[in-house]
Amino acid sequence: QVQLVESGGGLVQAGESLRLSCAASGRTFSSRAMGWFRQAPGKEREFVASIAYTGSSTTYADSVKGRFTISRDNAKNTVYLQMNSLKPEDTAVYSCAAGKFRPLLSSTYTEGKEYEYWGQGTQVTVSS
Repeated sequence: QVQLVESGGGLVQAGESLRLSCAASGRTFSSRAMGWFRQAPGKEREFVASIAYTGSSTTYADSVKGRFTISRDNAKNTVYLQMNSLKPEDTAVYSCAAGKFRPLLSSTYTEGKEYEYWGQGTQVTVSS
């Protein structure tokens, strides 16, 4: 079992930055890819970023590439999402997710079905 708790959301103005954190429980965190997804009101959940369990590879949605950075600290069981140059269209509930236990395969995943555990989410609101 892996439990995920996000923090760091809030209300910011366009152009500002936020750093989201996702703290994980459980001993298999370091063997799971991690991802961030978001869901805006009235829209479907969408992929934001993913990081392999080694931290050696990352993948981003085109809409956030160059502005967001995903990272992880396996010693702290935590994954981060640094969000810079925020735009009003980034407003959403951001959730982190833990991938399936695959200790022999270091990869990133963009589809929700590849993730086994989900956090409750944290609200990010960007005003114009």
